[in-house]
Amino acid sequence: MPTAAEPRKLLRILGVAFGVAVTVGGTIGVGILRRPGAVAAQLGNTWLILAMWIFGGLFALASTLVVAELGAMFPDAGGFYVFARRTFGESTGFAVGWSDWLGQNTAVAYQALTVGELSVVLMPRLAGKATAIAVLVILAFLTLHWMGIRAGSGAQQLTSLALTLAYLFLIVACFLAKGSGTFADVGQPLPHPATGGGWFVAVMLALASVIVSYDGWYQAIYFTEENSDPARSLPRSLLIGVLVVIAVYLLINLAFLRVLPLARLAGSGLPAADAAQVVFGGSGATIITWISLISMPAALNATLLSTARIAFAVSRDTFGWRQGMQVSRGGTPTIATLLSAGAAILLVLSGSFEKLIALASFFFVATYFSAYAAIFVLRRREPDNVRPFRAWGYPWTALFVLGVGFVFLAGTVISDPSDALPAAGLVALSYPIYWIFRKVWQRA
Repeated sequence: MPTAAEPRKLLRILGVAFGVAVTVGGTIGVGILRRPGAVAAQLGNTWLILAMWIFGGLFALASTLVVAELGAMFPDAGGFYVFARRTFGESTGFAVGWSDWLGQNTAVAYQALTVGELSVVLMPRLAGKATAIAVLVILAFLTLHWMGIRAGSGAQQLTSLALTLAYLFLIVACFLAKGSGTFADVGQPLPHPATGGGWFVAVMLALASVIVSYDGWYQAIYFTEENSDPARSLPRSLLIGVLVVIAVYLLINLAFLRVLPLARLAGSGLPAADAAQVVFGGSGATIITWISLISMPAALNATLLSTARIAFAVSRDTFGWRQGMQVSRGGTPTIATLLSAGAAILLVLSGSFEKLIALASFFFVATYFSAYAAIFVLRRREPDNVRPFRAWGYPWTALFVLGVGFVFLAGTVISDPSDALPAAGLVALSYPIYWIFRKVWQRA
């Protein structure tokens, strides 16, 4: 039994099933029901649209290979923070952890509020209570996680299965629908795609939509310390999960292109609703609302679990904050979970996360970038370190994602400085916060 001098540790009880569920559930969300319209509007050509989603899938797959090597090499809670700290030192590690924690908590707030808004659509008598519902949803998942990692893991597997079946239902319905389109627009570009200032800007904006939609492919890395056999399970979980996501995304884009003319897809803010209206008629809006609502618990559960692991790892490794290192008998990092849920609730109540959502793609790719750089540094600096999994195709796969990450970050700054510069400022803010926190806990 742990003593006061020996804090209780996280439980090593997770396996491949949870890893796949948290990857799929943490990635497939409402974004894929909305983003295909934005991508179509920017590119204006069926082949280019499909090529962009395939490119995004290859980027996610190659990125998965990189983090699978790092995660199996360093099987500790915290994900990208762990890789950056081990490679570049404490202050840079904290900057990455800070960016990741902020981005993930913003996602929790967005997901919870989306649940509230969808609930109001389905039950109009709840009008005006979307924010209250969002807070209650976060508190409900906080209660679930308080029961222990077994409860959180079980919920993740059930909710991920439910969302996958819901999306497959929509895909199959689109392909079986009679009297709908038959890819008549394939190869026919729109006369005036919304390039918004040139093809470079159009491609960057389309790529941003695709990358944000694929975000979540890495979710399993936050839980390596709780994996019973991370050397074997983590790479399998990540690869199976990302391949499932790629398959679903390509199928759903093909499904939309089958039932919607390209011009209608490009002009749609919610193409899934338009597709459902074509397939199901007047019931389409209700059906797509239910599919959207079913997809949210899996993402919310996965993201809230992940934010707690980031806070736990930073508390333990960087600050040595004993309260932040507390773990319940059920394997829940209690204070870290409370901090993360509390931050998400504050974002919901303040509404300030709306701007952060606009910065999300910058946060996500900047965090990825730290891992892409880390694999090169560690391969050169620690060539003899044990690597249970080695990234396939290294160095080419790593160079590919590093290059795409760099081009994307540069392109974001050029094409959207109003969001990129504040995002960079929030990352820079982590350094004074780091030194302040270090002083506080060194004196404690």
